[in-house]
Amino acid sequence: MAILEVKNLRKKFGKTEVLKGIDFTLEKGEVLSIIGSSGSGKTTLLRCLNFLETAEVGTISVNGEKIFDGEENKRYKEAEIRKNRLHFGLVFQNFNLFPQYNVLKNVSMAPTLMKMDSPENIEKHARALIERVGLTDRIDHYPCQLSGGQQQRVAIARALAMNPDILCFDEPTSALDPELTGEVLKVIQKLKSSDSTMIVVTHEMSFAKNISDKVIFMSDGIIEEYGTPEDVFCNPKSEKTKAFLNKSLEGIM
Repeated sequence: MAILEVKNLRKKFGKTEVLKGIDFTLEKGEVLSIIGSSGSGKTTLLRCLNFLETAEVGTISVNGEKIFDGEENKRYKEAEIRKNRLHFGLVFQNFNLFPQYNVLKNVSMAPTLMKMDSPENIEKHARALIERVGLTDRIDHYPCQLSGGQQQRVAIARALAMNPDILCFDEPTSALDPELTGEVLKVIQKLKSSDSTMIVVTHEMSFAKNISDKVIFMSDGIIEEYGTPEDVFCNPKSEKTKAFLNKSLEGIM
């Protein structure tokens, strides 16, 4: 059984249809990269999965349980939305850390507010995650004392602290200088080796090719190409995919 199943997801902003019927599945432990030009619908799809936007049509199921149905979306109460959101952890482009709290507090705050465990166990788990992303020596630092790459690693630890079924990344390196990009990509690469299930919206084509089990290429609100990295990067069928790759992938094609 797929850990995630998305069927016919559609989303409009005013009269503009941004998602035009999105269908895909994701198996536990897989990494799915979503690529495409700006405005293709990648981030909107991720935000719909995380209940930061609401699709008008379609369904989202996690572990065989339907957690969203466009035909019933007006019936969902805020408590249900918050519960469903817990299936997903989201790492934003711009970190979104709490500037008034240190690294440990940033990572442990949400589980503490949700009373997911005892304070002692929450702190122990937070410290382990901070070590996992290589920031034990920065545990008492505040966001203003960290580099962009370090802040993004804190954001990854914070998302993991909620034990999500699926970890989502929205262009996790787009706000970073090139020299800081590598350290964040290495952390994501390590997460893959630990059987984490991930969806990564990215413009880092080499990274997407190397880390992914499946790749989606989106264009104009639809999935133009969907398959293994070899299918999409080496043997694309769609002319739009070929054109995108010709622009973006010189050097790895």
